[in-house]
Amino acid sequence: MSEVIIDDALVRRLIDAQFPQWAHLPIMPVAVSGWDNRTFHLGAEMTVRLPSAAHYAAQVEKEQTWLPRLAPRLPLPIPQPLAMGAPAFGYPWRWSIHRWIEGEPATQENVADLSAFATSLAEFLDALQRIDASDGPSAGAQNFYRGGALAVYDAETRRAIHDLQSRIDAAAATVVWEAALSSSWQTAPVWVHGDVAASNLLVRAGKLCAVIDFGTCGVGDPACDLVIAWTFFSGASRDAFRSALLLDDATWARGRGWALWKALILLAGHVQTSDFEAARAQRTFDEVLRSA
Repeated sequence: MSEVIIDDALVRRLIDAQFPQWAHLPIMPVAVSGWDNRTFHLGAEMTVRLPSAAHYAAQVEKEQTWLPRLAPRLPLPIPQPLAMGAPAFGYPWRWSIHRWIEGEPATQENVADLSAFATSLAEFLDALQRIDASDGPSAGAQNFYRGGALAVYDAETRRAIHDLQSRIDAAAATVVWEAALSSSWQTAPVWVHGDVAASNLLVRAGKLCAVIDFGTCGVGDPACDLVIAWTFFSGASRDAFRSALLLDDATWARGRGWALWKALILLAGHVQTSDFEAARAQRTFDEVLRSA
């Protein structure tokens, strides 16, 4: 299949045909769109989200089903689905309309107090983990195994360590990785967000105000949601994040492994193509190795 062109003209046609009650509203790309979806403003109070590839398409119905059930039990706003669109005009997948949430993606500059921010995020994740997960979607290919066994990425991680051995401390990376693989989640599965990254944490007035993009959510091991401890927090803020989450040392070791995997594949993928992305991945890798 050829690449699907997702632009405001396509969104206009989809809205006009399927949701004529909103045909009068302007459409404009959001300032920062994600990788899995292309997102557009629909008027001032809604967004249109369209999966960018087939392997993200299953996220639409999952979010439509589960976000309304999770939202009342969480201490911060999450996306609110308003409608689900159907394939049309050459666009082959279902798509969503959500209510717009005001806020900016988190950065080191727009967060007023990183330790307080870390505590707020930990409280959100703790609340998420306490929601009944008995009928939730299990980790698997549909969410890139977030919440599943880290071993699914063993071969990929070891290959990256080998390929980067002239640039990184391969022996130390292997120790961290094997420690992560040495345990597994031993209790009942819990809800996980699956992609707790700064770009999915919204800030208003310097504080965490919402958590967005639940496309990789599922139930399983919460270790995957700890990656931000190394990608965004450090020192006191990392300590605050860890202190507010009642998870054992083995789970933190697996979280460290998830962070290592992410840093390694990004570094291996960008070392020849983007100095900026390679440097960012290198910083995460260094944080992982420095931390206990």
